[in-house]
Formats: sequence, structure tokens, C-alpha cells
Amino acid sequence: MRTPSLSDPDQRMLLHDVADRINTVADQLPLPDQVQPGPGLSEILDDEIRHLARLLGYLAGESAFRHRAAARYPHQVTPSQRRTTLALARAAEPAGAALAALGGAVHCLGVLADISHRSSGRAGNRTVATAHQQLVAHLAESRAHLARAAKSLRTAADARSIRPAPSPPTAAPARTR
Repeated sequence: MRTPSLSDPDQRMLLHDVADRINTVADQLPLPDQVQPGPGLSEILDDEIRHLARLLGYLAGESAFRHRAAARYPHQVTPSQRRTTLALARAAEPAGAALAALGGAVHCLGVLADISHRSSGRAGNRTVATAHQQLVAHLAESRAHLARAAKSLRTAADARSIRPAPSPPTAAPARTR
């Protein structure tokens, strides 16, 4: 996949493949009503942060590779390849924001773990409730960013797959003799 000379169908498949991988990360995150702080959620976050970090690294690396190739071989780069490069670069922003939101979720889990070792009471219950709400919000925010990144990639892929219909031939003007 590290070649700037991919055909249009290959570039569409590349964008859809990356979108699928991003969706897979989002699908592994628990929904708001499924969020249960504890070791299980910590493991999920550990796995998905690693997967997302690799995807973000891929987006950055592929964009850099394609930019270098375009600079070295400017006459070989097609408009479709430039659009693919831009689509990959655009997806990096929401993917990075999703990663940051997952970092916030890890922080909330740490707060919840710390609170669980302290004495309970009204103040502790409020703190637990607030930290849990923030945890749920961070996970939802990450899912939203991932959905935006995947949608952006799919939209870019599908926009190129729709070719404009050729214009119908115009009738020759009638000649009168």
C-alpha cells in the first residue's frame, strides 16, 4: 500500500479499509449503558488506545510518504492520488481527538480507582458519580470522533467512485437546402 501509483479502485479500497479499521476500534468501546469501571475496561482501553495509536501513526506516515513522493515525482501524481492523500491527512485530526478523549477516559478510571480506596460518604459518592459521568462522556466523545474520521474516509472514497455520466451527444443542426 505504500505506493503513490495505486489505481483509483485501489485507492478507494485503501480508504474504505482504513475506515473499517477505525470503526473496529469504535466498536470495541463500550456504549454508555455498558460502562463499568474496573480492570475489564482498563484492558479494553489499553488495547484500543494501542490500535488507534497505530492507525494514527499509519495516517501520518502514509500522508508523509505520499507528500514526499509527490514532491519527488510531481508529474506522476494524479488528482485522485492527491485527493486520497488529503483524505488520509484529514482523518488524522478526528483520530487524534479520539485518542485524546481515550486518554481522558484513562484519567477518569484512575480517579475512580483512587476514590474506591478512600473512605466513602456523600462527598465520595458525588465524586464517583462525577468521575463516572466524565468517563462515559470521554468514551462517547471518542466514538463520535472515530465515526467522523471513518465517515470522512468513506465519503472521500465514494465521491471518486461516482463518475459523471458522459453528456449525451448533441444533435447536429438541421440543414436546410
